[in-house]
Amino acid sequence: MDKQAAKKISEKLRKEIEQHNWRYHVLDSPLISDAEFDTLLLQLQQIEKEYPDLVTADSPTQRVGGQPAAGFAAVTHRVPMLSLDNAFSVDDLGDFVRRARNIEPDAEMEFVVELKVDGLAVSLQYEEGVFVRGATRGDGESGEDISHNLRTVRSIPLRLHKPLTLEVRGEVYMPRASFIKLNEERQEADLPLFANPRNAAAGSLRQLDPKVAASRNLDMFVYGLGFSPHFNPPTHYEALRSLRSLGLRVNPDIVILSDLEEVVSYCERWRRERYSLPYDIDGLVVKINDLALQQLLGTTAKSPRWAIAYKFPAEQKVTRVEAITVQVGRIGTLTPLAELTPVELAGTVVKRASLHNEDILREKDVRIGDYVIIQKAGDIIPEVVEVVKNKRTGEEVPFVMPASCPACGSEVSRLPGEVALRCFNPACPAQILERITHFAARGAMDIEGLGPAAAAQLLEAGLIEDAADIYTLKDKKEDMLTLERKADKSVDNLLASIERSKNQPLWRLLYGLGIRFVGTRTAKLLAENFGSLDEIISATQEQLEAVPEVGPKIAESVRSFFSLESSGRFVDKLRRGGVALSQGRHVAGSKPLHGKTFVLTGTLPSYSREEAAKLIEEAGGSVAGSVSKSTDYVVAGEKAGSKLDKARKLDVAIMDENGLKQLLGI
Repeated sequence: MDKQAAKKISEKLRKEIEQHNWRYHVLDSPLISDAEFDTLLLQLQQIEKEYPDLVTADSPTQRVGGQPAAGFAAVTHRVPMLSLDNAFSVDDLGDFVRRARNIEPDAEMEFVVELKVDGLAVSLQYEEGVFVRGATRGDGESGEDISHNLRTVRSIPLRLHKPLTLEVRGEVYMPRASFIKLNEERQEADLPLFANPRNAAAGSLRQLDPKVAASRNLDMFVYGLGFSPHFNPPTHYEALRSLRSLGLRVNPDIVILSDLEEVVSYCERWRRERYSLPYDIDGLVVKINDLALQQLLGTTAKSPRWAIAYKFPAEQKVTRVEAITVQVGRIGTLTPLAELTPVELAGTVVKRASLHNEDILREKDVRIGDYVIIQKAGDIIPEVVEVVKNKRTGEEVPFVMPASCPACGSEVSRLPGEVALRCFNPACPAQILERITHFAARGAMDIEGLGPAAAAQLLEAGLIEDAADIYTLKDKKEDMLTLERKADKSVDNLLASIERSKNQPLWRLLYGLGIRFVGTRTAKLLAENFGSLDEIISATQEQLEAVPEVGPKIAESVRSFFSLESSGRFVDKLRRGGVALSQGRHVAGSKPLHGKTFVLTGTLPSYSREEAAKLIEEAGGSVAGSVSKSTDYVVAGEKAGSKLDKARKLDVAIMDENGLKQLLGI
């Protein structure tokens, strides 16, 4: 097509795509399927590829993340982003209302109460309706320009429904499910875990490479106006309604209340119900509704006098440290663990809390026998907050990290720049056991029946020395039958599962090797780009870094792993055992389910869930554990439960086993 026609079509496509994006991410009421949305986006990408000068700043194609930024420029806020004073009790809320009435005693006051989402406050600037810049709060006067990352947040419109110039404020956050998934991936890759969703969101927005932020499923609620020269609603609540009508996402759980008693009741309700939300809140924000009255009340040097944050007390419990143990990971990391008297906390029974490393153990001075305050970081991860030192009797025993590995006796030390002690003995039995368990895990080679207990039995009996030796077990069945609780059927099932694992996709094998920093995502990228383990082994640093999302640190880790003689022997054992070490290189479009996300629920007539998941993954799709807006298909069998209900609610495509077979071409 000629350029003029391409311009008209691209403009139409941009408007249509943004409309669907708004309905999906802001209203939760999509009109088209994800596949249809992808088709529209592909059409726009093809036009912009042919005519690069037609690309606009607000094009939906710019959300995926461009080139890494060189750094963060400073952005001056047109209206300062003040922080809020905190209220920790009903009395504090009463004092806030009384102070406001002392300034304006005759004013009638309404209060808008909003959930205080635990994320990162940001400012969005729009010029004539187009998103031009986004920044952190910083010191309130100026922040850091993080526009390149904010463009990847799909609930942030790149063009408003009206061509207004204004600055709005909001909170970018990471949903709890995304936080759990991110930490699982980081644990797989032996990367430090984020303590809570807020830190994860903040860390994501401060990445120089926007592709990192784009991969982390961030979301946002707008909570107020900043600079707005031609936009002057009378009340804060009307402002929020207007912002919603412009296409911005506003939290639905916002109410107008008329007195302090109602405010306290609403705060107490959400203190009880906070865990029912899919994201973290750490309190509520109470604001005087009338904007003219807000102006009269004014601000202090740091905070507005017309708003206050009512903070929830963190749910904490006191329990006793019965022991401190040290866990040795698959790459030799020594992690101290506080073994606790069991206590119920935030809905679960907590028996153990990580003390992370030697520095934190010393800083908190946790001793065996101490009473400690524990809480869940981000309401998820148990952590020791502090020691209750006035309960000490003098019989508590300080704990010193061992100078040698508790599993093998080898000397332990720290690498430069690291806080963790490590055992560097590759023959350490604890590491070998962890590596075998990791190799056989569901996310890796998926060998059913080869958990920690079974692996320990095989090691102690001398039937295997490492994970690759499991492929020789078919010749040792009689020896296996002599092991405790190993009946003929259980041994046959284990051997059959080992045999099936030989044909797992390359990425599962690569992840199962336990290379530092190589989680499932990186393993898939390497497998798709190189096609065989031998190609990956022989790849140069530059060739590895050419793979999307693989930086120098990962590339160096891969090369270091395969340079070890022990790794070479391991791969040779796999080859002799008949394990598939290659898969064809990925060609876009060659896999029928490429890029599609499935959720399995209920019992299928012909396949187990694991078998169905394997078929989907081999066809390029991915399988998630829960239904969300990003789910493409739910495959439902008999006795499908709440996942099916949620799929209907979100209007996700639902199919039975026959529908899945049709997609797979079976």
